[in-house]
Parts: sequence; structure tokens; C-alpha cells
Amino acid sequence: MPIHVADSADDLSLAAAHEFARITTSAVQLRGRCFVALSGGSTPRGLHQALARTEAITAHVPWSAIEFFWSDERHVPPDHADSNYKMAYDTLLSKVPVAPAQVHRVRAEEADAAIVARDYEREILAIVPHQDTAPDTAPRFDLILLGLGADGHTASLFPATAALHEQTRLCVDNWVPHLSAHRITMTLPLLNAARAVCFLVSGAEKAGIVRGVLRPTSSDPEYPARLVQPSGELTWMLDRDAASALPPSVKLQRTGPAER
Repeated sequence: MPIHVADSADDLSLAAAHEFARITTSAVQLRGRCFVALSGGSTPRGLHQALARTEAITAHVPWSAIEFFWSDERHVPPDHADSNYKMAYDTLLSKVPVAPAQVHRVRAEEADAAIVARDYEREILAIVPHQDTAPDTAPRFDLILLGLGADGHTASLFPATAALHEQTRLCVDNWVPHLSAHRITMTLPLLNAARAVCFLVSGAEKAGIVRGVLRPTSSDPEYPARLVQPSGELTWMLDRDAASALPPSVKLQRTGPAER
């Protein structure tokens, strides 16, 4: 499992933008289209901004052939400040040549979060190809971008919540008690069917949980992020601060302007 480390959050965003371009271009060359699930959070925001403003990268991304989804969403309208869709639209999708039909947002403005999740699952099933063209397997995204919460959650798979145990559904409404809120999230069967999953993590405040997920001790709980083990590629991309608590025995791949 590659663990890439950049010197700064800005370098991490640029490195992730290059990785995004590489994976999407390869998928389109091989299969004609590319299916991507975006994430919320501050680190993905940096990736979006790097993609939108770096002409040397964005000019080589096959925008017209990418279908955009979300790994999770808050139960809020699309114009709400907390909406993952709004963040992605404001920082990326409104600035690159992507048609509205290519953007598949979670209809989280609807009152019943369970119905929202069921409808999103149906949309994914209708659009994203099944693994190896077999209808009894999960659809296979070409790239799923994920972040990491301070409690080890990823997407909206929080510790001690029901969604962690889902084995058949692709998207569920997950009640998160400590937030007193519903979240709509992809489940582990869908995340783990992906051709590529990339965690993006930055900041010294994430160093402890990065170590807990990547190099757990016997006293560490089973953090949700550790359960993401896709059948395809799994890559972690960190900045130096987020990687600062990893032990010297962990093999890190430095990424920066010279490597790119």
C-alpha cells in the first residue's frame, strides 16, 4: 500500500491533482468513461482548487468522460453551507468543462434520509458498471476519494454506527448519535469494490489518527477507515504534518515538485 508524503498541504493538493489526472485518463483510455466519487472536507477542497487552477493538469483531464458522484453527503439542501455537493461545485465543478448530466448529486434536500439513500443507490446501479460486467457484484468506481476524521471515520462511516455492518446495501442512511444527524453514505461493499481508493489527509491534528489507522497497536479500536480494503489500488496521500507520528519503520514515498 503506497503512502505518499508531501512537504506541505499545497504540495499534497498538487500531487493529488496529478494522481486524479492519471487515474481518470487511464480509465477513459481503457473503458471510454470514468466514474469518480468525491469527498467533502478541507483537504479535498485543496485538491479541487489545484485541479481548477493548474492549467498544466486540468488541460489533460478528460472532463467530458467523467461521471461524478459523492461518497457521502450531509442531510441538507444543495445550497447549504455544509453540503459536500456545494463545496465541490463551488471549488471545482463550476470551473471545469463538466455538463450537468455528468454530475450525480445526492438529493439530500428530501425529508426522508432513508429514501434519499435508496434513490442514490438506484442511480449508482443504473449508471456505474458492475464489476467484471457481472450483475450480482457491486458497481466498480474507477476512483473514490476519501478523507479521515479525528475519530477514524471515513465517508460517513462513523465508529459504532449501523452502516459499518451493512453487507448488501450500497448506500444507506446512517444515524450518527453524537452529531444528532442523518448522513447518507456509501457502504463498505461499494467502497471496497473500487478500482482505486485514495485517502487524502493533511494537518498535524490528524497525525495521531493516521498512525492509529495505518500502524495500529493492540489497544487501538477498529477504526472505520481501516475497513476500507478495496479489491483495486489503495493509496494514502499525506502532508508532512499528518505523517509526523508514523514510526520510522513505515516506508514513505516522498512526493513533491521534483517527483512530479
